[in-house]
Amino acid sequence: MDFLYEKVVRRGLFRLESERAHELGVKAMAALGAVGPACRLLERWAQLPAARFRPVEAFGLRFPNAVGLAAGFDKNARAWPAAAALGFGHVEIGTVTALAQPGNPQPRMFRYPEQEAVINRMGFNNEGADAVAARLARQAPPGRRRIPLGVNLGKSKAAPLDQATADYLASFARLAGFADYLVLNVSSPNTPGLRTLQDAGPLRELLGAITAANRERAAQAGGRRLPVLLKIAPDLSWPQIDAALGVIAEFGLDGIIATNTTLARPGFFATVNEAGGLSGAPLRRRSTEIIGYIARTTAGRLPIIGVGGITDLESAGEKLDAGATLVQVYSGMVYRGPFFARALAQGLSDRQRLNG
Repeated sequence: MDFLYEKVVRRGLFRLESERAHELGVKAMAALGAVGPACRLLERWAQLPAARFRPVEAFGLRFPNAVGLAAGFDKNARAWPAAAALGFGHVEIGTVTALAQPGNPQPRMFRYPEQEAVINRMGFNNEGADAVAARLARQAPPGRRRIPLGVNLGKSKAAPLDQATADYLASFARLAGFADYLVLNVSSPNTPGLRTLQDAGPLRELLGAITAANRERAAQAGGRRLPVLLKIAPDLSWPQIDAALGVIAEFGLDGIIATNTTLARPGFFATVNEAGGLSGAPLRRRSTEIIGYIARTTAGRLPIIGVGGITDLESAGEKLDAGATLVQVYSGMVYRGPFFARALAQGLSDRQRLNG
């Protein structure tokens, strides 16, 4: 399967403009998810056999394997029902904003095959919280899903920064009932001013409001509190990370996602004149450094989802070794194909078994 993708399918897709190829991938995955019997048959092949099954427990959820699909691929909850059939152990949709928005002008996504990298400046293009909630309402609900579903929330571009908390709360109110866990994305480089929400003051306001709304929702529903995670940028300094971790501890957040795309332009990219966040292999080292730092600083008590530069088993394994509980891929799937998650999950399972 991987050979066929890399030698035949990828060549055809890479002749297309990046965003067009991405849209075809979403449509293909959505079509697969709509055919239940085919999806379940493929899932039997993609999921780990019982002897190699290594489920992961994190923030009160059970994941059939450690590999997830990162936010950014399925922005509008169209494709995720097929994720388990491709071997994923969880999937994160979005980023979703309270208001529908078109994102930044095209072209806004650029592949660099030799570097196994992508630059994007998408700008949270999505159909908005109401439309995504309506679609999720027609799909499998929490408790009846084959894998956990995360919902990644961002700030609407039209919302002023001093109204960011209210904007996130609107999305929370609309989408919390459909999520197995929620992610607060304050780290995309493609929404003006968004990354300032990682500073201690604005972050304290946001997390205080979201955790209060989460407690109130749980009390009214008579159920458990929804796990909430924060997604941070790789461009933060160590003191900035320390400050963010302090606010996370203050409000008892359930985990952290490290990391989003970077504004840094290492090596080859020093001469690339495209704005946006860089992902893929060039992000590998920095994201792993941050994972290790967070794990050491929190003594391993804060669950970490590791993202950035996972292109093979070695790069996935090093994030787990650094302290990640789970990993996510997106750019790696662009270069390795739709069954990349299956190969990673099997490889990580074998690696865990050999390492005891």
